[in-house]
Amino acid sequence: MVEVKRFSVGELADRAGVATSALRFYEAHGLIRSERNDSGHRRYRPDVLRRVAFIRVAQRIGLSLDEIGRALDSLPSQRTPTRGDWNELSSRWLPRIDEQIAELELLRDRLDGCIGCGCLSLDTCELYNLGDRAARRGSGARYLLGDPM
Repeated sequence: MVEVKRFSVGELADRAGVATSALRFYEAHGLIRSERNDSGHRRYRPDVLRRVAFIRVAQRIGLSLDEIGRALDSLPSQRTPTRGDWNELSSRWLPRIDEQIAELELLRDRLDGCIGCGCLSLDTCELYNLGDRAARRGSGARYLLGDPM
């Protein structure tokens, strides 16, 4: 039987492009697992490298650690997830990504005008103009949140 290579925390961090503290953080939150060698040092199976890549992508999309944990829990343990496993998980994120794209496009299109919080529009700002309509709709960038102008 062929022995599967195990990565030290430093080797895995280098390969994954993250700090060793990030790996310890992920492990503390149950997102990845390590084994301990005879001297008590962490050793990681190769499949953890893909899990770390998955975590990083999921974080960039905006998933919380709980959401990432639930997604990883649905994957098989002790085997490298297949392309099908990853496709199944990533397809669940498409609506979220589409929503983020729409929000960014709206931000791009309205960046040079009033965003509804008053900070970029002295003509309608509640601080300078007591009739600010956007302020009555609530806090935050009302127009970027989808309120009509």
